[in-house]
Amino acid sequence: MGGFKKLLIPALAAAVGLAILLNLGFWQLNRLEWKNGLIAQVEEGIGKAPVPAPGPATWQALDERDDYLHVVLEGAFLEGNTFYYTALSDPAGPLGGPGLMVYAPFRTTDGWTVLVNRGFLPQELDGEPRQKALGAPAGEVQVSGLLRLSEKPNWTTPEPNATDRLWFARDTGAMGEVLGLDPGSLAPYSVDLNAAATPAAGVPQAGETLVRFKNDHLGYALTWFGLAATLVGVFLAYAASVLWPRKQSTGA
Repeated sequence: MGGFKKLLIPALAAAVGLAILLNLGFWQLNRLEWKNGLIAQVEEGIGKAPVPAPGPATWQALDERDDYLHVVLEGAFLEGNTFYYTALSDPAGPLGGPGLMVYAPFRTTDGWTVLVNRGFLPQELDGEPRQKALGAPAGEVQVSGLLRLSEKPNWTTPEPNATDRLWFARDTGAMGEVLGLDPGSLAPYSVDLNAAATPAAGVPQAGETLVRFKNDHLGYALTWFGLAATLVGVFLAYAASVLWPRKQSTGA
C-alpha cells in the first residue's frame, strides 16, 4: 500500500496535465476544421461577382473571414504612391522576380479613402517607363479586386523607408500617414486590383494576389498529443519504479 500512497499526488498531477494537453490538442483540431472551412469559403468567393467594398460603418467588425473578399469601388485616384517590396516567384502575369507593388490612394464617391494596389513593377524598370506606370488613371473610375486586411510588421520585418515610401508589410495606416491621409476616413484594408486592370503598357501588372493562409493547426495538435503520450509514458515508468523497485545487488 505504501507504493500506491506515494503515487497518489504524482497521479493527480499527471491526470491534470494530461487533461490540459488533450484539450489543447482537440482545440487545435477544431481550429483546423474551422480554418479549412475558411480557406474553402475564400477560394469559392474569389470567383464570385464583386460586392461593394465595406464602408466605415463596418470596419470595426472586419476579421479574417473578410480577407480576399472580392469587392468593387467607385471614385477617383489621388496623387501620390507608396510601395510594398515583394518578389514574385510564380507570377500570374509575364513579369516576375524582385520588385514593388504600387499602392495609390483612392477616394470613393462616399468620401472615404482606401489604398489600392495597382500592381507589380519589376525592380529593373526605371526612367520614363517607370514614371508613366506610376501615373494612375484620371477622373471617376470603377475598380474591383480583392480586399486585403492591413498587417502590422513583426520583429523580423525590416523597417520601412519613409523617404522612398517603401514598406515591407501592408501597414495601410502607416502608408496613409506618409501620404497625409486622414486616418479617420482611411479603410483598414487595401484592395488588390484584378488582372484586367493592367494597362496596355503592361505595368503595373495587376492580379498578383497570393492567396495564402497560415494553417499550422494540425502540427500544433500533433505536438500536444505527442506531449500527452510522453507524459503518460513518463508516469508509467515512474509508477513501475515505485511499485516494483529494483533490488540493489550487494557485493560478496
